[in-house]
Amino acid sequence: MHVIATAGHVDHGKSTLVKLLTGMEPDRWEQERRRGLTIDLGFAWTTLPDGPEVAFVDVPGHERFVPNMLAGIGPVPAVLFVVAADEGWMPQSTEHLQALDALGVRHALLAVTRCDLADPEPARRQALARLAATGLGPVDSVTVSGRTGEGLDRLHEGLKRLVEGLPPADPDADVRLWVDRSFSIVGAGTVVTGTLTAGTLRRDAELRLASTGAVTRVRGLQTLGRDTTEVRAVARVAVNLRGVEHRAIGRGDALLTPGRWLTTAEVDVALRGADGSGGDAGERRDLPRELVLHVGSASVPARIRPLGADSARLRLARPLPLRVGDRALLRDPGRRRIAAGVDVLDVTPPRLTRRGAARLRAAELAGLADAPPRAVAEAMLRGRRFATAGELQAMGLPEVGEPVGDGLRVHPGVWRELVGSLRAVVDEWRDEHPLESGMPVEAVRRRMRLPGAGVVERLAGAASLPVVEGRVCVPGSLAVLPEPVETAMAALTVELRADPFAAPDAARMAELRLGARELAAAVRAGRLLKVADGVFLLPDGDRRAAEVLAELPQPFTLSQARQALRTTRRVAVPLLELLDRRGVTERLPDNTHRVRTVPA
Repeated sequence: MHVIATAGHVDHGKSTLVKLLTGMEPDRWEQERRRGLTIDLGFAWTTLPDGPEVAFVDVPGHERFVPNMLAGIGPVPAVLFVVAADEGWMPQSTEHLQALDALGVRHALLAVTRCDLADPEPARRQALARLAATGLGPVDSVTVSGRTGEGLDRLHEGLKRLVEGLPPADPDADVRLWVDRSFSIVGAGTVVTGTLTAGTLRRDAELRLASTGAVTRVRGLQTLGRDTTEVRAVARVAVNLRGVEHRAIGRGDALLTPGRWLTTAEVDVALRGADGSGGDAGERRDLPRELVLHVGSASVPARIRPLGADSARLRLARPLPLRVGDRALLRDPGRRRIAAGVDVLDVTPPRLTRRGAARLRAAELAGLADAPPRAVAEAMLRGRRFATAGELQAMGLPEVGEPVGDGLRVHPGVWRELVGSLRAVVDEWRDEHPLESGMPVEAVRRRMRLPGAGVVERLAGAASLPVVEGRVCVPGSLAVLPEPVETAMAALTVELRADPFAAPDAARMAELRLGARELAAAVRAGRLLKVADGVFLLPDGDRRAAEVLAELPQPFTLSQARQALRTTRRVAVPLLELLDRRGVTERLPDNTHRVRTVPA
């Protein structure tokens, strides 16, 4: 199936052509039929002779109903642009064309109607020139009379050529169904309709409501009036939903693939002129502070913060499911004019707090405006440093960067900078905390603004810095002690060499100003052996004790060991327990001990 919207000035015969093509009345309201004026969106469909099925979204042409027109053309890939032969180009022809250009519609067929009332050639030449001056470029054209049917075959052939030139939709893409109608059917419940431009809808599938985040389930599907279990883009579709009241969802809302979209109320955008051109270089656009953003079927008030000549930040009155690359337009409802076209460049923009930040941001955005998706993704990742593949996808960006654990990816240049700065961060920490064995992983994470402990450990590995007991260490730094600790250790070493097992008590340690942190640092530096809390010997104390005990008759008692070592019970008990744990000595059932081996 293909979906085509109509466009053109009021009363130029758009609805008449749709009815001629489909045999269906697109005007849904009695008021529309009575007045002969399309007010809201109309829908009809047909199968072209020897061709595909085509669904039409018929839009109003009157200037008062432009928001309804924009809701209809927003999601569609192609348009049937209608100009009357007897009136030619008119004001709403211009506004509709500006809207199509701003929204990125690039496929059109021009139908010059009322060819039975006037020579169609002047109107056709004028319209083709207008269309060619926009992003639509040269388009095919036909002349037709909705009243007599003259040219219907030409119209069929023109539509076939139009749809044959449309790019294929991606059936595996994430679903974003912009809702254009919502109503309730007795016995069925809530039904919404929209144009499915990408992805696939299936019965019983879960969808997330963009406005509230509520998850609903597809109860049933219809396309072109037929029940089905699956609909692939592109298609007009009616979706019967479970668990949601039809009053809770309306035009401008969207049904989304769960977990694959983010909604945002702030975006950075590139601006294009309403005539399809950008502003003069260096000249800031004169835009009102308050406009309305039209995207998909949504229309949302937006506050404009200009950044540069052709870029701005939009703050939306409500969040929308947007992605990088989306096209939209800004309209001034007071002046009833399209103010600018919009290309979405960033859906999670950085805060602008420093002086000159807006100017720098404008320069960044200027480099993204025409860049390929991968380059945009790399620039975004560099700015954010880290992102998951899912976050990149939700922003509409390809997967770039290097994996660094915890499901995260990092820009290669950012990673190199982080690796280079880690050593300086750890050295600075050592200067501030000379008795610590290394910088705690959590402290590294906070100081370097890293997303998780796993990333810290991966970064330390890349910088060849070991992580020991939850701390990032500098090789060789554990043997270096502050000068006051070195002085105290020199005195303690002299004492223990003279009397190896006379571990100093708390009073002596206090005299030497060796507190718990200083002693722990000495142990980590290999300058002391911790036998137990409050009991410290020189590093070779366990080997020397084993040598002394090996000379005793085996087995020996605790008292014999204490006397041989010339020490106190305070030292002898934990020292024997340490030797037992290390397998140097063995405690026997009668509480005696024997030496099993002497450490080398």
